Amino acid sequence: MSFVSVSNVWQAYGGRSILERVNVDIAQGEFISIVGASGCGKSTFLRMLLAEETPVRGDIRIDGGEPAREPGLERGVVFQRYSVFPHMTVRENILAGEGFATGWGKLFGAKRKAANERADQMLARIGLNHVADQYPASLSGGMQQRLAIGQALTAKPRVLLLDEPFGALDPGTRLQMHDFLMELKAETGMTVFMVSHDLEEAFKLGDRVLVFDKPRWDPVDPGLYGATITYDFDARDKGIPFQNILDQYPSLVPA
Repeated sequence: MSFVSVSNVWQAYGGRSILERVNVDIAQGEFISIVGASGCGKSTFLRMLLAEETPVRGDIRIDGGEPAREPGLERGVVFQRYSVFPHMTVRENILAGEGFATGWGKLFGAKRKAANERADQMLARIGLNHVADQYPASLSGGMQQRLAIGQALTAKPRVLLLDEPFGALDPGTRLQMHDFLMELKAETGMTVFMVSHDLEEAFKLGDRVLVFDKPRWDPVDPGLYGATITYDFDARDKGIPFQNILDQYPSLVPA
């Protein structure tokens, strides 16, 4: 059964088509990797999933609900650069995530104590309880990105959107973050969309890999047509060597 439904979605900027005829259905709990050449609309698609942008045609629905017209609590987002508040401590950043869900209402007394306890539980879950009173600038890149993910999860989103979340990390930290993300997904059962320029990462983490490309191309006016989903790979069969996929679909290899 479809949990996220994308139906005949088009997007354009200034009359120029960016995405066209995008149709896809996603089951609850699936991890969707999104790949494609630069400028083919991957981040635009993510912004529409977030409801930060509204398509010029078609609609996106979550669990059969009405199309969203602005970002809401059911969608969490993490960007490549650590989207945390530098002037707040690690614990305060997690509390801010809870503030998203409460309209930034002030918490006092028992409510404040309960919120602090929930924040400490989240910090333990993401392995940052030992740096709760430090500021983000003192943390490593991987720790800052774990904090950003923890902050997003605090609002209990049904869909987590990741825009190149590990692109700024060194290879070793990146592998650690892969394990961390998969553990969180298994625990929460969230539906995840991740934009990545790393094909191997996309196939490693994703249940499915959506490839965005332009099936129509005008050599005189390369920007005339928009991109769409040209491949929808089932990546759950980890027994298929990654290189075999690249050999079968050479257009996936960056130029």
